Amino acid sequence: MTRSIIKINTKDHKIAKLAAIAIALSIIEFFLPSPIPGVKPGIANIIILFTIIKFNFSTAVWVSIIRVFVVSIIIGTFLGPTFFLSLSGSLFSLMFLFLFKNINGKYFSVISLSLIAAFAHTTGQFLIVRFWIIPHDGIFYLLPIFMISALTFGLVNGIITRSLLSLNIK
Repeated sequence: MTRSIIKINTKDHKIAKLAAIAIALSIIEFFLPSPIPGVKPGIANIIILFTIIKFNFSTAVWVSIIRVFVVSIIIGTFLGPTFFLSLSGSLFSLMFLFLFKNINGKYFSVISLSLIAAFAHTTGQFLIVRFWIIPHDGIFYLLPIFMISALTFGLVNGIITRSLLSLNIK
């Protein structure tokens, strides 16, 4: 049997550091009380958006996917409904960020990208809820509450991300 050698580079270290921060923020958020079940501020998304803007999209994908998997294993939701809600929200968010990130910056700021990501995240989760967990149209009565939350937290997370980017962190 041949021995394989894994070469670790600075990009791997960067992904590990950013993923560790996102994981820590997700775990902290898990323990925060929520006035409405399922409504969370998504503070780990600050790190994902920061990564996309400061570094690149592929790094952000790695950070996001690592965060979803590791947090679900730590909190005990791996391969359960909560895991798939988190994964679908992250994938939808990344997909929309990929689509809008490369459009001229005069149209989309960090805050607008954060809002797009928050709405996409909520949409991805609602699709999973509607077609898998609660296959009934009554679930859409909750959509305005979740979209208002996405607007609020997307705005706050965008402002925080903009502030982080202005610090010139490497």
